[in-house]
Amino acid sequence: MPLFHLSPAVAAALSEKRAVVALESTIITHGMPWPQNLEVARKIESVVRENGAEPATIAVIDGRLCIGLEDAQIEALAQARGVAKLSRADMAVCMAEGRTGATTVAATMIAAQLAGIQVFATGGIGGVHKGAESSFDISADLRELAQTAVTVIAAGAKAILDLPKTLEVLETLGVPVIAYGQDQLPAFWSRSAGLRAPLRLDSAAAIARAHRMRGALGLPGGQLIANPIPDEAEIARAELTPVIAKATQDAADHGITGKDLTPYLLQRIYELTDGRSLDANIALVLNNARLGAEIACELAKD
Repeated sequence: MPLFHLSPAVAAALSEKRAVVALESTIITHGMPWPQNLEVARKIESVVRENGAEPATIAVIDGRLCIGLEDAQIEALAQARGVAKLSRADMAVCMAEGRTGATTVAATMIAAQLAGIQVFATGGIGGVHKGAESSFDISADLRELAQTAVTVIAAGAKAILDLPKTLEVLETLGVPVIAYGQDQLPAFWSRSAGLRAPLRLDSAAAIARAHRMRGALGLPGGQLIANPIPDEAEIARAELTPVIAKATQDAADHGITGKDLTPYLLQRIYELTDGRSLDANIALVLNNARLGAEIACELAKD
């Protein structure tokens, strides 16, 4: 049995050396309520297509790693219950047991590289959680970026994280963190994290050249493209800082840790911002899908 299954559309695009953009599936199963999750998943795929690339939403369905989902599969996944949230550590077990799981950043990168897909658009990556000096809570996304050769477009690391420590770990791991079109590092819902980005590039063509050069040099790992949220959708850092502090304290008071922490914080911030955080999240994901398609089209010119 093949290790993974390509949808007919993705298989055709790869065979014809056309642009393909990998997309994760946790945004469908763990990021938004029904039916908004289905609407957003379809919008993301539409944006990729409108900008000249083929979307490849990735998930494990009944033990089969599916790279590119049919619309009926996306709809079923959007309504499914008890779907596993897969990263590097548990992806193989889920497949071996014939279960269904949605891919996080790390798992999506692994699948993309298996299929020969060079670009992956997401919302925000995981990173170093606040208090990690005692909890050691650090996302597997960071090490994945250091070893899997996929260019990842995100609106920075999630703002609930310890962003200075996340940057330090990425630097230690040799991951290029490249702000798109600005000098400041974006912070998910906000255009600036109050930190200067280590690198800056201003076009999809420049990002594609950097991706090719890493391959030519034999460097392991990918590159993180930090694409700021559109101006009109931004929630300013000054407004978000006390909201994040309140949500983080609430999580501590309820003893919420590990894989449950990020979903809890995102839901609590949604409540504290009267839903504005979700609107911003949708806007930034669509913006990242657009840039991902542009980069994939540049790489397809090889």
